[in-house]
Amino acid sequence: MRGRLCSQLPMFLLLLQPWETQLQFAGPRCRTGPLDLVFVIDSSRSVRPFEFQTMRQFLVSLLRSLDVGPNATRVGVIQYSSQVQSVFPLGTFSRREDMERAIRTLVPLAQGTMTGLAIQYAMNVAFSVAEGARPPEARVPRVAVIVTDGRPQDRVAEVAAQARARGIEIYAVGVQRADVASLRAMASPPLDEHVFLVESFDRIQEFGLQFQRRLCPLDLCTEGTHGCEHHCVSSPGFYFCRCRAGFVLQQDQRSCRAVDHCSFGNHSCQHECVSTFGGPRCRCRGGYNLLPDGRSCQAQDLCNGVDHGCEFQCVSEGFSYRCLCPERWQLQADGKSCSRCQEGHVDLVLLVDGSKSVRPQNFELVKRFVNQIVDFLDVSPEGTRVGLVQFSSRVRTEFPLGRYGTAAEVKQAVLAVEYMERGTMTGLALRHMVEHSFSEAQGARPRALNVPRVGLVFTDGRSQDDVSVWAARAKEEGIVMYAVGVGKAVEDELREIASEPAELHVSYSPDFSTMTHLLENLKGSICPEEGISAGTELRNPCECESLVEFQGRTLGALESLSQNLAQLTARLEDVENQLATQK
Repeated sequence: MRGRLCSQLPMFLLLLQPWETQLQFAGPRCRTGPLDLVFVIDSSRSVRPFEFQTMRQFLVSLLRSLDVGPNATRVGVIQYSSQVQSVFPLGTFSRREDMERAIRTLVPLAQGTMTGLAIQYAMNVAFSVAEGARPPEARVPRVAVIVTDGRPQDRVAEVAAQARARGIEIYAVGVQRADVASLRAMASPPLDEHVFLVESFDRIQEFGLQFQRRLCPLDLCTEGTHGCEHHCVSSPGFYFCRCRAGFVLQQDQRSCRAVDHCSFGNHSCQHECVSTFGGPRCRCRGGYNLLPDGRSCQAQDLCNGVDHGCEFQCVSEGFSYRCLCPERWQLQADGKSCSRCQEGHVDLVLLVDGSKSVRPQNFELVKRFVNQIVDFLDVSPEGTRVGLVQFSSRVRTEFPLGRYGTAAEVKQAVLAVEYMERGTMTGLALRHMVEHSFSEAQGARPRALNVPRVGLVFTDGRSQDDVSVWAARAKEEGIVMYAVGVGKAVEDELREIASEPAELHVSYSPDFSTMTHLLENLKGSICPEEGISAGTELRNPCECESLVEFQGRTLGALESLSQNLAQLTARLEDVENQLATQK
């Protein structure tokens, strides 16, 4: 019987092809006589879902190439991990369609790898007469094909020797991570005909190709009727279609489609994944360059490729760039030049949300943010005065406008502020600011001096009281209001608090850790457009001398504009004359 097995059984192994290159019969199948064939399939957790799908398709394609029937080949399938499960015994199905249906609904066990336990089950149960195997006296060959991708967690040598002694021919097929020593311990001799190791589930068919001349010697690919889109591969008595690298076979087993490597979800591309014949390739969006790791993207440095005109520093940001000014300087309206902010006089009151939703660690970030605002101000009794009010369910003046005369003193006082927690009474805080914070008793300068009064509200959520009345009152009192929102702050409420236009007086950051980018907007907004240097007399603009001075400056500006207009008109006339001459 051993000689007959050696000449017949490898013929069946030739039929074991993955779903990408499934076998196709042309005309009558090459019959090999009756056979009891049991597949022992590893479904441990190391077999990935798409690999197990390949295994299912592999079994289905095999069934379509076998002469299945009660008097021909009987097929049984068991799967194993930490336990063994019979998918269907040898005697259950006689129709190929029923077997395929059972295999397609197969769910992996996804546990350990008890290969020895599976061999013992095949020997004692799967090949028993009760399960559908033909009795020993019928002398029907019994073949077990073990497919595994790992190292067994139990002993296999002894139980495999017992199975071979009972007349079971064992073929051991290892995929990827399989242990070669264990495969050799399981397989029947000669080992070079019973042990196979392939690099992936996609290439599981290769282990049977060495037997292709054992069956029906006709080369069916040469007849030209195979219909394969890419390649036809002949095997004795049958053929199969194979696709070029980078393609997979369609369900019709003839046409091919490109492999979408990006659909596997393991490309790790930061921006976009592009599927190529060689595998997935990462691509960056416009304005970014791909880094040497082949996955990460970095914004292009536009500052080195354009004439940005920034007076101090240029910073690239994707498709564009922006100019930065040094500390204590502000960016001008042209977006490029810088001027010192410290020359202006401002009375600035900061209203800081100390409610429970802010949380202690974020409140420390808020204090740091406030001190960064202080850094670009010229804090002094004659320059900018700063006051701080904290609010939650109540309002507390941390320090008034007139208390500190230097930036260092203000920053030290900010760091000493203790977090209040509780509610969010923003309306109450606005009322406190209007009625108390900008009073002369609190350190605000008299209105007659026309020192700008600025209120900056910092909050992270919706107010629990109405803000509209006292926000409107603050603007009526001539206070320029700014609103800075973080996280769950409500945009409509921020706009109601802020002065018009809202685009210049409302700022928002989704997170406390990233709110420092708001500083540039605040620098250009809080600093007055025309600074009044220290020591300059502050006069009422309605006084006669001020009106005369204003009139003089206005007339001078109009005269300059008239001269520029006359020069522009002359240039246009020259251009028109040149065009007329060319005609």
